[in-house]
Amino acid sequence: MTDPAFQTAAAQLRQAGLRVTAARVAILETVRTGDHLGVEAVAGGVRKRVGHVSLQAVYEALHALTAAGLVRRIEPAGGPARFEGRVGDNHHHLVCRRCGAVSDVDCVVGRAPCLRPSDTAGYVVDEAEVTFWGLCPDCRDRLVDDLSDTALSDTAAAVSPGAPSTARGSE
Repeated sequence: MTDPAFQTAAAQLRQAGLRVTAARVAILETVRTGDHLGVEAVAGGVRKRVGHVSLQAVYEALHALTAAGLVRRIEPAGGPARFEGRVGDNHHHLVCRRCGAVSDVDCVVGRAPCLRPSDTAGYVVDEAEVTFWGLCPDCRDRLVDDLSDTALSDTAAAVSPGAPSTARGSE
């Protein structure tokens, strides 16, 4: 029996005018079940589903799926392209400066574009891409732990008799 998810993905590929192949269905499903995946991660997920697929085939299929509006490509500054299955809505992204994790965040306004430029220079603006940068909860917690460990070490050294001084120029 054919998997209903395959039928849905296959129907969406057909509706977009794309050829239906096992690899394309697997790529679409992998992106949709993943979390802002890079090309290598997509290829790995596809290989688990259908066996061998070349990286070039994954790149080509992702390009076609993006052009058809079935997946969205995001490119956080300084990082590789990522792909997501959340399309057709107005959402933005949070990117961790430390580990590169990406999370979706809904637009406060709700409709595109959520921002208006001070001067459109004659353009008809229909979309604004917003990327928020910061530290994800895991990296924030690790940073706090690292700072706490450093502060505790410095405090212990300062109150321990006979401990070597960490102050510079106090010889």
